[in-house]
Amino acid sequence: MNNRDTRPIDILLVEDNPGDVRLTEEAFNEGKINNELHVVTDGVEALDFLYRRGEYESAIRPQLILLDLNLPKIDGLEVLEQLKSDAKLKHIPIVVLTSSAAEADIVKSYELHTNAYLTKPINPDEFISLVQTFEQFWFEFVQLPPQED
Repeated sequence: MNNRDTRPIDILLVEDNPGDVRLTEEAFNEGKINNELHVVTDGVEALDFLYRRGEYESAIRPQLILLDLNLPKIDGLEVLEQLKSDAKLKHIPIVVLTSSAAEADIVKSYELHTNAYLTKPINPDEFISLVQTFEQFWFEFVQLPPQED
């Protein structure tokens, strides 16, 4: 494990499917990394959380964002574009975690500077395995930028 401090890692999950939220929570709970998973269910909520607006005015700044593309109100590509064009937020790694395997979505996500693109497996056990492998990679091997206020 890297030599980061022992504070929990704050992760923002932007996901509108309750089943996928539950599976992601289960995978992180079974994992070895101390984390705090914050969940919002649409693009507007994601931006409110990250810009600390409304009910999220005291929200933490996450160290990583897991972003679905198929979101209500504002889709994930629009969220990604806005965050990566904001000097105060663009340093936060964003991993697209979506059911879309469409080449256009993959290309557009990387054009907008996503840090990784993961397609959700349909099988729940494979989904949990993917999240746990992702967790191990991002939090044991990758050096994340320092957490900011």
